[in-house]
Amino acid sequence: MKKATLLILVLISNIIISQDQKTEPKQSNAEIFSTKSGTLIEKQFKDVGKIGLTELKIIKFTDMISGQSISSLRFERKVSGKYSSDTKIASLDVDEIDALIKSIEIINKDVFNFPSENYTEIRFQSRSGFEAGCYWSKDNWKPYIQIKKRDRKSLAILSKDDFLSLLELLKQVKKQLE
Repeated sequence: MKKATLLILVLISNIIISQDQKTEPKQSNAEIFSTKSGTLIEKQFKDVGKIGLTELKIIKFTDMISGQSISSLRFERKVSGKYSSDTKIASLDVDEIDALIKSIEIINKDVFNFPSENYTEIRFQSRSGFEAGCYWSKDNWKPYIQIKKRDRKSLAILSKDDFLSLLELLKQVKKQLE
């Protein structure tokens, strides 16, 4: 009887542990600031440019009660399905823009010019789950951006020229936010 009870407890604990835990998506510092309770938030949007179907905007959040403000870079991509449409959004904090610029520069200088013997992925990931990087496929590096983590509809495969245009837009954003 003790063995059966122990076996049942072990099985139940394994089932509980193996169940997927739903976790909230992480947010950028700007998103956290903009959703604080007890604040009156003003949002100002400034268009920066476009890479394919993805729009880049600077968004400035201001707490009109305290006067505090924070800015971030916003990526927006409209996606349409057979029966619906949606806008995928990701925000990068100012400190993440520097890291993304450095990442794209490294990929351009040290990765694009050298073939890989195996399938390889290289990626930058922000707090909110935005990704930018490249992967080796069929004798060529393929740069990409992905607005939302684990969301294939938010994935955009870019040309190398578009990837470098993204770099230039990021540098413009950095100057505007300094």
